[in-house]
Amino acid sequence: MILQSTIRCPACGHRKTEQMPTNACQWFYECKSCRQLLSPLPGDCCVFCSYATVQCPPVQQGQQCCDSP
Repeated sequence: MILQSTIRCPACGHRKTEQMPTNACQWFYECKSCRQLLSPLPGDCCVFCSYATVQCPPVQQGQQCCDSP
């Protein structure tokens, strides 16, 4: 399982490699450059599944991720 993923802000294009949580979904992420608050796209369970290079750990394991807030 891959636990690091590079998340890309759709507003400014900034990229940052982050450690993904293994025990919870990350529904929000604040871009370190422009401060845009990202949330999952419709149909995605978390910000990593929507904006990052690697999907979240539950999805990597073939499981459903958490429900959205």
